Amino acid sequence: MKANNVTSASPDGDASFRDVATAHVPFRLGRLLLWAVILIVTVDFTWIVARNENFGWPVVAQYFFDPTVISGLYVSLGLTVVAMTLGTIIGLALAIARMSDDRLASSFAALFIWFFRGTPLLVQLIFWYNLSTLFPQLSLAVPFGPTLASWDTNSVITPMTAAIVGLALNEAAYMAEIIRGGLLSVDRGQTETAEAFGMTRARALWRIIIPQAMRSIVPPTGNQLISMIKATSLVSVIAMADLLYSVQSIYNRTFEIIPMLLVAVIWYLLITSILNVGQSYIEAYYGRGERRNGAEAKPTDTGAAVEEPSH
Repeated sequence: MKANNVTSASPDGDASFRDVATAHVPFRLGRLLLWAVILIVTVDFTWIVARNENFGWPVVAQYFFDPTVISGLYVSLGLTVVAMTLGTIIGLALAIARMSDDRLASSFAALFIWFFRGTPLLVQLIFWYNLSTLFPQLSLAVPFGPTLASWDTNSVITPMTAAIVGLALNEAAYMAEIIRGGLLSVDRGQTETAEAFGMTRARALWRIIIPQAMRSIVPPTGNQLISMIKATSLVSVIAMADLLYSVQSIYNRTFEIIPMLLVAVIWYLLITSILNVGQSYIEAYYGRGERRNGAEAKPTDTGAAVEEPSH
């Protein structure tokens, strides 16, 4: 017979059975006190900030949906989408080159990643913006041969172009390592099996390896996207009218520095919060197979744990 109750020893040494059907988790006073302290401190801090007139909350409300601010917000979002898309595409190519057996491709990818990860993004943006100082003319020419076409550098490298190129190339270096790490997390046997079935390396990579690697790629990519949103504020130094530059142009006129900076901060927080929710859904989508396997294995594990030897 299998015992369904928990066996325990009584103080006098005799075995007895205790029914745990009505067992409950003991009340944790320490955790309750900790939550109470945190809640009180949070509410008190919120109350102090809300009542502090130096924050200029009426000014924040007045300019929150100002056309200049909204225009800068659109620029920041547009830069994020374009730079992140280009950075991911270039990063994928770099990751594949980095893992390639071709020594030239691998070395070039490693050099690219080393340079763009090793220098500050702000310096890169300023460099691209002032490229005309080094190259007044951009030319398309045959190596050591005639020039086919030529353009004035200042007409090509505008603030928008400099911002996109600087953000995209910097992001590509980070995305290359993220994607490479995700590809390496997939068992090498998957590639060998695909090749055994007659698949080319490119097809196996696209149809088998990348979908499995997405579970490892998505979380850090979401972090990079959030970082990109904040990194767009750096383009204000090259006179790009992003969100930060827009609020700066307003407080340079009204001298309401803190309230206008709060406008930018709140918008950044709203955007990153939405992205966090989206990232959670994407992670859940790519992790559904792992959860399903865990759910199938759970009854077996539980059954093994509760069964006791027959008496």
